[in-house]
Amino acid sequence: MKESLLDVICCPLDKNELELDVEDRTDEEILEGTLTCTECGEAYPIEDGIPNLLPPDMREETSA
Repeated sequence: MKESLLDVICCPLDKNELELDVEDRTDEEILEGTLTCTECGEAYPIEDGIPNLLPPDMREETSA
């Protein structure tokens, strides 16, 4: 995910801004991290460079 994507995405639940917490990145891409809504506090994972913006009840958690 490119950091510039934050300019166009928002929380799918309440349409507020998302705050980025980066765990792993390359020069241009964020590979792992979390997007957290500044209003409701819901967290959305970034895995393998892909943000999962599905609402929590629609996410499918897979255990390794």
